Amino acid sequence: MKEDCTEATTEPVIDRREFREVLGTFVTGVTIITTCDENDVKHGLTANSFSSVSLDPPLILWCQSLQSRTYATFRDNPRFAVNILAHDQIALSQHFASSSDDKFRGIDHMSGIGGVPLLNNTSASLECIRLAAYPCGDHVVYIGRVTRISKSLREPLVFCAGSYMKASPTA
Repeated sequence: MKEDCTEATTEPVIDRREFREVLGTFVTGVTIITTCDENDVKHGLTANSFSSVSLDPPLILWCQSLQSRTYATFRDNPRFAVNILAHDQIALSQHFASSSDDKFRGIDHMSGIGGVPLLNNTSASLECIRLAAYPCGDHVVYIGRVTRISKSLREPLVFCAGSYMKASPTA
C-alpha cells in the first residue's frame, strides 16, 4: 500500500457524489475542532469525522481536508480540542463550517490546556495532544491522546443524510 493510503486497483471507479450520499446515511455526532496558532489566534472547524480509537490509553481520531484553510494551523500545533455539540447548537455548527476569518468573534468560550478554545454549553469536550498524522487521499487523519475531558447533561446534536437531528433513546 502506498504511503498516502491509495493503491492501484482494477476495481470500478466509485462516483464521488454517490459515495458521499452513501456515507451520509451513517449517523454521526457533530463536533467543532479547535486550536490556536503561534500568535494565539484561535481557529476552529466543524467536523463529523470523529471517532474513538482506544480506551487505554484514551485515544481519538478526526480527519481534516488537506485543502482546509486551517490545515497548516492544525498541522503545526499538536494541541487541539474536540467540542461535541449539543442539540441546540446548529447555528454554531454552521458558523464554524463557514469560511469566516474570525470565527471566534462573539462566540462564548474559555481556554483549555495550551490555550486551545473550549466552546461553552457543549454536550462534551476532549482536550488532546496529537500523537500522529496520516495523510490519506484528500484528507489527513489525526490521532490524539485525550488529556482532559468534560461532559454536561445536554443532549448531543447528530447529523444524517444532510440534516441535523436530535439524538434520543428508542426505548
